[in-house]
Amino acid sequence: MAARIAAVVGALPGVSGTQEQIWDERFRHHYGDDAAAKRVWMRCGVERRHGVLDPIAEGVAEWDTGKRMQRFVEEALPLGRQALESAFERADVRAEDVDLLTVVSCTGYATPGLDILLARDLGLRSDLQRLHVGHMGCYAALPTLAVVSDAAAARGKTAAMLCLELTTLHIQPAARSLEQIVAHALFADGAGAAVVRPDGPGLEFVDVEAATDPSTADQMTWDVTGHGFRMGLSPKVPASVRGHVAPVVDALLGRNGLARADVGAWAIHPGGPAIVDAVGDALGLEDEALEPSRAVLREIGNCSSATILIVLERLLAAGATGPIVAIAFGPGLTVYSCLLRAP
Repeated sequence: MAARIAAVVGALPGVSGTQEQIWDERFRHHYGDDAAAKRVWMRCGVERRHGVLDPIAEGVAEWDTGKRMQRFVEEALPLGRQALESAFERADVRAEDVDLLTVVSCTGYATPGLDILLARDLGLRSDLQRLHVGHMGCYAALPTLAVVSDAAAARGKTAAMLCLELTTLHIQPAARSLEQIVAHALFADGAGAAVVRPDGPGLEFVDVEAATDPSTADQMTWDVTGHGFRMGLSPKVPASVRGHVAPVVDALLGRNGLARADVGAWAIHPGGPAIVDAVGDALGLEDEALEPSRAVLREIGNCSSATILIVLERLLAAGATGPIVAIAFGPGLTVYSCLLRAP
């Protein structure tokens, strides 16, 4: 059996604004009307973002981690349900057909977890197999896609996966830190869901490749603190990605008898404009191949693990065919790449 991605969909929360509005109405005072902070804010490649709340109006920066986790559950359940129900409908799958549910997040925790709570709310079977993937960061969708695809191909399971990230719940107290300004400027809330099943129509999952360089582990961090989760994001990350992405992609393609020129579409996690540019430079890609990722960054920002699923959704909606390579990056520093094949 071959695992097929029968549906992939994104879902965005209702609070939104342009990058300029978010600065003027929310974050300008957070950073003391600092002109340098505004320049960083407006040059990060984002034009609009969505969130489950207005973090400045609600004073999230002063919340302790417990309050943030409580709000995470309150906001995550309806957004996650929306994404999964849309994926079920698009895949023409009933709730009772789902054998495995995997939930991915690095922005919130609860016990019982979202996997249990969503299975309850969606009416999934009591013998449902479940998996929670936590704190892997922006690349987590791809190893998760590999795991659920293995379950479909090897054991005939119909699997659903949800990536849900609420980064606005982790706004930090104001500090003159370039890393914090960049993180607050780039990240947004969102969800992505997929249904994977054995055989049938859809996008074939072919193979996966990964590499982690522990010597760069300090370049991207996500620390649990008393005031939520705090990001560390070094300006060295794009250079590190540039140095590692080509060997990963070439190993993946070569093992499957392909070269870069054979790829019909590239789904690149838009971690930021410099990261997309670094991938393009490393792989020799034209602007046309990078534009789907740049467009997602412009229109919704970086929604961590959910973002790559939203890029894939848009590529498929635009009629992408043939081999598709998905690439994402995260703490470690880790590069993950999947080979998919559109009908």
